[in-house]
Amino acid sequence: MSTLFEPIKMGDLSLNNRIILAPLTRCRANYQRVPNDLMKKYYCQRASFGMIITEATSVDPLGVGYPRTPGIWSEDQVKAWRNITDAVHEKGGTIVIQLWHVGRISDPYYIGQAPIGPSAIGANLKISLIRPEKKFDTPRAVTIEEIKQLVEIYRNAAKNAKRAGFDGVELHGANGYLLDQFLQSKSNIRRDQYGGSIENRAKFPLEVVDAVIDVWGAGRVGYHIAPRCDAHDMGDENPLATFSYLVSQLSKRNIAFICAREYEAKDSLAPNLKSLFSGKFILNEGFTKESGENAIQNGHADAIAFGKISIPNPDLLQKFKMGEKLKQPNPKQFYNEHKYLFDLAESLPKEGYYEADKMGYTEYIH
Repeated sequence: MSTLFEPIKMGDLSLNNRIILAPLTRCRANYQRVPNDLMKKYYCQRASFGMIITEATSVDPLGVGYPRTPGIWSEDQVKAWRNITDAVHEKGGTIVIQLWHVGRISDPYYIGQAPIGPSAIGANLKISLIRPEKKFDTPRAVTIEEIKQLVEIYRNAAKNAKRAGFDGVELHGANGYLLDQFLQSKSNIRRDQYGGSIENRAKFPLEVVDAVIDVWGAGRVGYHIAPRCDAHDMGDENPLATFSYLVSQLSKRNIAFICAREYEAKDSLAPNLKSLFSGKFILNEGFTKESGENAIQNGHADAIAFGKISIPNPDLLQKFKMGEKLKQPNPKQFYNEHKYLFDLAESLPKEGYYEADKMGYTEYIH
């Protein structure tokens, strides 16, 4: 039997196989950021995966940075997610929600004010999905009192996730979003107890972890990392030391799993990090069935998360078992639009993206 098809226990989560649905931003919630029937169909189609990690889901209205991404702060969102989790459970699936705050990777276009971050350092990049193009603004550095409030925002989101019927939560600590911004030295130059040393930079992310554990118990909590520091203009002076400390602390807390977005190469940190972690270690990014099985058999991972390839192949488990040829993903169909939407948006006033979206495009499920 292939190791990918073997069951596995992650903390308190019992999975039927080791094929994980990686979190994928699809920009398909409604305009109030409430999940809908399209999303329900999408996740139900993939209920055969050992575990579904949902698309990144914002914990607060000021934590959004993309159009039509879902949230988990309102009662309507909780009810809508409950409709999805019940349907996935009816199909025998396991589903955890990825809790998200984008921090500096936002814009007044989305939140009506300056974004926040650990320090007043902006990402030197253009903002995704906004036309005409513009660069990220410089964020406002949060105060210590605001950090305490953010911890409680995450705690409340975790409570809402439990009411919404999820099996657990994964904290989005990767890809240059808020928790990652605090952790890495390029984006965090604070001089108080939340900046400077690795221990101080990891303080806020770990306070969030502790708050979520208080709600769920450690056995239903996961954490997402990107140890190459390769997204959203991130960087760290010593990634191995920084992520080793974080992973060691997560291990002490006995959380269920870590998911690392890191393709395998000579500079991979994952083998070092996995050795420091007591829970299950999931690898993600560019894996095939064969390379995923090799990673498990070589002891580099306990399970593999598949992202882009799962978009055109919701029946990935069955295709892997049968050895069938996989459909290849088409980036033009990752969201609600294709390239024409961007071209159209540039010719429309103010909210070009939204106006173009409202004109009606065929939603892409498979």
